[in-house]
Amino acid sequence: MFVGALELDILLGDVHSLKQKRSVVRPVLAEVRKRFAVSVAEAGHTDLHRRTLIGVAVVAEGGEHVRDVLDSCERYVASRPEFELLSARRRLLGPED
Repeated sequence: MFVGALELDILLGDVHSLKQKRSVVRPVLAEVRKRFAVSVAEAGHTDLHRRTLIGVAVVAEGGEHVRDVLDSCERYVASRPEFELLSARRRLLGPED
């Protein structure tokens, strides 16, 4: 069994309140969850209206599959015009860890 985690630090575009931030971030979280069958949540910068930290987690039998899913999630989020991806950090845990 392999477990992968991805942290995406994001700068939001034209957002001026926490309410507006939620209206931008929530639909993207729902689409990532639906499209890639992963667990995803806003995991940081919750008190800042122009920043967010999105956490993605996936469990699978093979490490290559976990990497592919995390790569796809990162590409999808980075392609969103309302987001500027500042950094991406990933972790992979396998049977040896």
